[in-house]
Amino acid sequence: MDDAGRRALDRESYVSLATFRKSGKAVETPVWCARAGEHFYVFTEGDAGKVKRLRNGSRIRVAPCTALGRVTGEWVEGSGRIVDEAATVATAYAALRAKYGWQMWLADALSRLTGRYDKRAILELAL
Repeated sequence: MDDAGRRALDRESYVSLATFRKSGKAVETPVWCARAGEHFYVFTEGDAGKVKRLRNGSRIRVAPCTALGRVTGEWVEGSGRIVDEAATVATAYAALRAKYGWQMWLADALSRLTGRYDKRAILELAL
C-alpha cells in the first residue's frame, strides 16, 4: 500500500479487521486503528479471538467500515502481529490517543476501572 492509501485509511474512524481461522475462514471485526510510520496499530482484549487467530497466522485484511462493521471500501491484504516491545506499545498508544482524543481517554479510563487495561493486546498491521 502506498503512502496515499495509508493516509486515506488513517482518516477512517473504523476499519474492519479480518483475521483468519485455521480453516481459512475470515472473521471480520470493526476496530479503531491509528498509523505511526509505516504501520497501523489496534488495541484489543488480550484474549480476544483476533489475538488467538493472529497467533496461528499473520494473514489479515482491512477495509474502511462503519461502527457496526458494514464495509464501505476496498479490502487491503497485509500481515499482523502481536506487539510485545514496550517502545512499540508506547508508540501505538500515542498514535491512538492522538487520533481518537477524548474517546481513547474514556476507553482507557473505563479499562482501568474494570481492571482490563493491563490485559490489552496491541496489534501491529503491515499493509
